[in-house]
Amino acid sequence: MSDEEAKTKVIILTSNYRIRGQIHLQPGARVTDFMIDSKNFVAVTHVEIWGHDGRLIMAAPFINVSRDHIEIITPDVAPPSAAALQAAPNRALTLNVTHP
Repeated sequence: MSDEEAKTKVIILTSNYRIRGQIHLQPGARVTDFMIDSKNFVAVTHVEIWGHDGRLIMAAPFINVSRDHIEIITPDVAPPSAAALQAAPNRALTLNVTHP
């Protein structure tokens, strides 16, 4: 990581895993910009890999995640609430996307 890059905590969802870790962004860049500029793999540091059943599968200082397997990536801005953790396994995710 160069001095000009900043670590950004993210959550990455794939069909099999929920990955929490950090990506390294240029100042002023958004996660969207990072993904547009990514090649075949995304470097993630300080990683926890969780199954969708809530089981911790592994932790690692570094992994590469196949860009083609990323379904959702979002900044990890706050820890989930206890209520969200209890409700998450039993609720379906609905995304409403509108385009201007």
